[in-house]
Amino acid sequence: MFLIDTHAHLNDPAFSSDLPAVLSRALESQVQKIIVVGHNMATSRQAVFLARNNTDLYATVGIHPHDVPEVVDENLAELAELLVEPRVVALGEIGLDYYWSTWPQEESKRAFREQLALSKSADKPFVVHNRDAHGDVLSLLKEQVPYPRGFVMHCFSGSLEVALECMRLGGFISLAGPVTFRNAQRLRELALKVPLERLLLETDCPYLAPDPYRGQRNEPAYLAGIAQAVARLRGLDVAAVVSATTTNAEALFSLGVSV
Repeated sequence: MFLIDTHAHLNDPAFSSDLPAVLSRALESQVQKIIVVGHNMATSRQAVFLARNNTDLYATVGIHPHDVPEVVDENLAELAELLVEPRVVALGEIGLDYYWSTWPQEESKRAFREQLALSKSADKPFVVHNRDAHGDVLSLLKEQVPYPRGFVMHCFSGSLEVALECMRLGGFISLAGPVTFRNAQRLRELALKVPLERLLLETDCPYLAPDPYRGQRNEPAYLAGIAQAVARLRGLDVAAVVSATTTNAEALFSLGVSV
């Protein structure tokens, strides 16, 4: 039995000096597979490089809403080429972020819409970033249903109603370190009510370290604590949560086949 960190930014400079030690600690904590997530063209290339050179790592490639100007034909063509690689398991992270309002909303919607279409043409699942944009995210997701390969709402922070609608559209709900925070009442409700067969776990490292590491650099080894927190909230043995979320991740990202 082992854990899968479905969303890690090991391509972040925060890990440039000690990545081998970080990977070793992950294995010691039974985190045997890690998905390294791209959020622009540079980090997508870095994620692919890491996955090519580490048997425990996989990659996603995509353009985050903070980098909307990168969503141009040339880059979409390169992403399509990268998505063919066997260790590239999804498109992402993509989506909408209205908290920072970095770019005009219509431009952000265009970028999200074009990458949703790319995920379908590439026959790959996708990873959604959604911050303070629940209504528009749902509206755009509904435009292009169905999604035969599925998708994941990463580091989910919305309501149970939004989660249920995303699941109805074929999505998975991923919980991260904030589910361990004492003031995270909404996330505790989600951890209790999202069906196990639709639940994933992630660290989103180096961000959002769970208690008792809050405020420090996050890393995949801390995923075990997130699993334990979800198990406590649900009144389950942690093995049940580990088994379900690992099975879900392997199915969504096609990780059961050696590549």
